[in-house]
Amino acid sequence: MHIPDNYLSPSTCATFGVAMLPIWRRASLKVKAEITRQKMPLLGVAAAFSFLIMMFNIPLPGGTTGHAVGGALVAILLGPYSAVFAVTIALAIQALFFGDGGILALGVNCFNMAFIMPFTAFYLFKLTKKLFRNEKGEYIGAFLGGYISVNMAALFTAVEFGIQPLLFKDFLGLPLYSPYGLAISIPAMMIPHLLVVGILEGIVTMGAYSYIKKASPDVIYREKVSKIKFLYIIIGILILSTPLGLLANGTAWGEWGSKEIKNLIGFVPKGMEEGVQFNSPIPDYGLKFLNEYFGYILSALIGVIIILSTFKVLGKINLKRNKAQSKNNRPVC
Repeated sequence: MHIPDNYLSPSTCATFGVAMLPIWRRASLKVKAEITRQKMPLLGVAAAFSFLIMMFNIPLPGGTTGHAVGGALVAILLGPYSAVFAVTIALAIQALFFGDGGILALGVNCFNMAFIMPFTAFYLFKLTKKLFRNEKGEYIGAFLGGYISVNMAALFTAVEFGIQPLLFKDFLGLPLYSPYGLAISIPAMMIPHLLVVGILEGIVTMGAYSYIKKASPDVIYREKVSKIKFLYIIIGILILSTPLGLLANGTAWGEWGSKEIKNLIGFVPKGMEEGVQFNSPIPDYGLKFLNEYFGYILSALIGVIIILSTFKVLGKINLKRNKAQSKNNRPVC
């Protein structure tokens, strides 16, 4: 679901980037106002969880691969705006450091996975809790939130791919960017997500929610969080387990390289061939001097360290601002 650069026109990427600006601003303001200093580390853990869960690729019908996102779980636990913030950081680090998702396409990927997905999951969860006023209702809501939200994100991605050959063609009538229209992109994205990825996302969301509710209910119900060490242990286990994501062969649909595109359709669209080329420091989560599996683990560790460090810095900045505001608001005697 990570759209690479040059699959969408620059104007498409710019449009979604502009659309995300007020969402990011609103999310930033909500996080500052609603997330206490004690809960701020949870945002870092949430972003790290999303980053890691997206490394666990699974095989899909048609020889492609897919993965869960984690945005639904973060939205249910911490609210949709916190999820916007956390998943955006995870996606940005994936794009900048590991070449997973395009730099120009970052706004589009954030729109799909850090906006559409969290808000869909959050309001579905709330609605289901109202309809089923018991504990089972929460678990049903968590599963449905994960299942439906990732499929909504996939649908938006499919439409974004599919409109490219309709809107952007060269003088010969050939597509400049993504070559597959809506008649191909929608079923190609939706069938595996409806049959496999959605169920995976639902199970991950429901399972993690029920575990956290039992192990540390203050994550859900209280402003202060006393038990957070166990979450770091889970993150550590996930880091060591990431090589399982390498067992799935094939490329995710819509994330092919130029050679794969040429093999599929017989040519490389000009917009793809002549578009921006960003060389990430650790492409595809691989390090040349290490075995593939150890490289994947080390990449996961590097990504998590960057994420947690980012949120630690942001937490300190937010704390300093709050202190400065409280001093300015003190009455003068």
